[in-house]
Amino acid sequence: MNRKLFRPTLTEVKEQYPPRGAHEPQGPGPRKKPAPPDQTHAENFYYVKQMQAHTPVAVVLSDGEVLRGIVEWYDQDCIKLTRFGSPNLLVYKHSIKYLYKDGEEAAHGGNGNGNGNGNHES
Repeated sequence: MNRKLFRPTLTEVKEQYPPRGAHEPQGPGPRKKPAPPDQTHAENFYYVKQMQAHTPVAVVLSDGEVLRGIVEWYDQDCIKLTRFGSPNLLVYKHSIKYLYKDGEEAAHGGNGNGNGNGNHES
């Protein structure tokens, strides 16, 4: 038996399949933005920066209590706060409302008097 191989010509193949990019919209269409990263590592960057500079920070807890000291180290769940004239503390992150560099007026409403209502009382 003599078998003959039938191959389509290149033009026949091109006719069967549309050219590349034909199914995509032509011109400058709206492109889908890439998804943002799951983690920015901004928190880690902030802690490392404060630790290296030995920056005094004020840590405001969920109940309103304010702790002052220097962040000595941190991990996923807590920070170690080295305090001046008081025992050092291990503070769980879930109990922290926010923290800021100690002495920043912006954390006290921007007027520096700590009451945040704009009245300058001396």
